[in-house]
Amino acid sequence: MPELPEVETVRRGLQPVLEGAHLAQVEARRPDLRFPFPERFSERLAGRTITALGRRAKYLTMHMQDGPVLICHLGMSGSFRIETDDDSEMPGVFHHERSKSTVHDHVVFHVESAVGTRSRVIFNDPRRFGFMLFSEGLPETHPMLAGLGVEPTGNALDGVLLASLLKGRRSPLKAALLDQRLIAGLGNIYVSEALWRAGLSPLREAGTIAKPGKKAKEQSERLAGAIRSVISDAIAAGGSSLRDYVHADGSLGYFQHSFAVYDREGEPCPKPGCGGHIERIVQSGRSTFYCRTCQS
Repeated sequence: MPELPEVETVRRGLQPVLEGAHLAQVEARRPDLRFPFPERFSERLAGRTITALGRRAKYLTMHMQDGPVLICHLGMSGSFRIETDDDSEMPGVFHHERSKSTVHDHVVFHVESAVGTRSRVIFNDPRRFGFMLFSEGLPETHPMLAGLGVEPTGNALDGVLLASLLKGRRSPLKAALLDQRLIAGLGNIYVSEALWRAGLSPLREAGTIAKPGKKAKEQSERLAGAIRSVISDAIAAGGSSLRDYVHADGSLGYFQHSFAVYDREGEPCPKPGCGGHIERIVQSGRSTFYCRTCQS
């Protein structure tokens, strides 16, 4: 499933086409994705102007002038494709095969820019685990978003806040970091990478980095910095390309070439002087990659 950096990359790819554009027509080519489309879905969007394209955790938010906010989730295989009259092909050089079948083109936004340029933004989702829902008020109040925790971007997530979130928690550190009620948008890949950067084991009790004392404070500060940096680096690289994931413009993300531990089982740990090897374990049914030599 695309993680926060991938969703942010999609947002940035769609932003120049959608923000300020007029929705001339919206086609919903089936009644549902993971959930049924909202009542009068196409009718309520057609004729609106998109004032802003935002993101909260792994959700895209499309704000309409005098209309509802459209909340979009890509699910496991969802993606957006941009087409114009002059170029109906998906741009980009593909390393992984991507569905181009119109059978999976479930929603088509016919948009017109302020200067009259027309294009189509198409949501393609072979597995149909994505969804589109309306929020009548602020998107933060929608049930899908209301319980989300702090964003792992910017400076809001620091050592003090992280320690307060993890205080008293006896679950494994990795499991706690994946709890969307604590930190919004962190996924399996980037938690493994952040824990390696911070030198902390995914198996240790989460609350240990929130105990009194200099050592725990240093660990919480180090982990908060590692989370922010790995997310920032991944966004700068355009996200990761796992299986069939591509960006809105059809290009691939390349942060996977910078993975230190994820999907590198058996390889030497890249930390200078470590001498250990990357191991794979399973936590809550998901793969965790780490180095037991330098992560404690």
